[in-house]
Amino acid sequence: MDEVVAGVARLLARDVAGFAREVAAYPDDESLWQTAPGVVNSTGNLAWHVAGNLQYYIGAVLGQTGYVRNRDLEFSRRSGTRDETLAELARAGALVERVLPTLTPDALDADFPGQLPKGLRIQTRFLLMQLAVHAGFHLGQAGYLRRVVTGNTQSTTPIPLIE
Repeated sequence: MDEVVAGVARLLARDVAGFAREVAAYPDDESLWQTAPGVVNSTGNLAWHVAGNLQYYIGAVLGQTGYVRNRDLEFSRRSGTRDETLAELARAGALVERVLPTLTPDALDADFPGQLPKGLRIQTRFLLMQLAVHAGFHLGQAGYLRRVVTGNTQSTTPIPLIE
């Protein structure tokens, strides 16, 4: 596998696992969907958003899985169980592990074959790096929000250097 893509795959696997630890650290299903003043999205929303992002860009577009994304629901949903959320994250993580090793150097160097916001055209390799940064960004938000919502300041070690 391409060295950069192998690194992206490791980072995405780490961040999906970190999200799973954050979700599991909530004391109950209801608190997963709570927010704080000035915060629109719950950790549940962020987890479903990251999982949906990976399942669409990596799964549906690059892996041709047939996944149909409902991005609006990722942000509008206000309930669900931790187990459902963990399963969605696991599906996303499995796609990363399955699809990224199959990408050829030509596919990585080509423009991303899927539709991007605002009609952007970018190299597939760069999009994969963006997906890793995006997941890490939302994971950080989820970690802080969990601490605020639950009052538990214990770290889940969401982004260890070595998994």
